[in-house]
Amino acid sequence: MKLRQMLLSLFVAMFMAGGLAWAGDVVNINSATAKELQKVDGIGAKTAARIVVYRDEHGAFKSVDELLKVKGIGKKKLEKAGDELTVSDEGKDKESDKH
Repeated sequence: MKLRQMLLSLFVAMFMAGGLAWAGDVVNINSATAKELQKVDGIGAKTAARIVVYRDEHGAFKSVDELLKVKGIGKKKLEKAGDELTVSDEGKDKESDKH
């Protein structure tokens, strides 16, 4: 009986942790690869490549809004993807750095 309860508890914990991680995925535009950027709604291969090139040429983005300087990103595209993007590092408050 104890083994069954332990296994059930473990399963529930793993399910909850996996669900929270999936729901909270935010892509850091200062460290993401082009492939990682393409996982964001509205960012395709060309736009992702342009973001990486812009970042390499101009340095780290200070805010998500700076993506407007990247060719192919307008206000509508930024609004569509903004909640999935951040410039924060691990351990910083992501909400304050989001679009």
